Amino acid sequence: MQPKVIATDAALQLIEKLKTKYGPLMFHQSGGCCDGSSPMCYPQGEFMIGNSDVLLGEIGGCPFYMHAAQYEYWKHTQLIIDVVPGRGGMFSLEGSEGVRFLTRSKVLDS
Repeated sequence: MQPKVIATDAALQLIEKLKTKYGPLMFHQSGGCCDGSSPMCYPQGEFMIGNSDVLLGEIGGCPFYMHAAQYEYWKHTQLIIDVVPGRGGMFSLEGSEGVRFLTRSKVLDS
């Protein structure tokens, strides 16, 4: 079975850099609103995970969650977390690095 979420080498390198600065991390795929739909990186425990959040897996040793309603749309895809230049979500830790995490996807084989 293919993992539901993976990360590129660039994303894994950034995760390691952020872990050095902030300690253990976690991710939550934003569903819109203020920061659009993007992977948000937080110090572990600083974003409240609820009963409606689904654990998709781990990237760089960090748990990655998505809201269950959003997961219904994405359940047949693999999320590929990458890094691109620019400013991302204002609440996500990578913002000060001049880059942002970006979610790419591909349809999973049945």
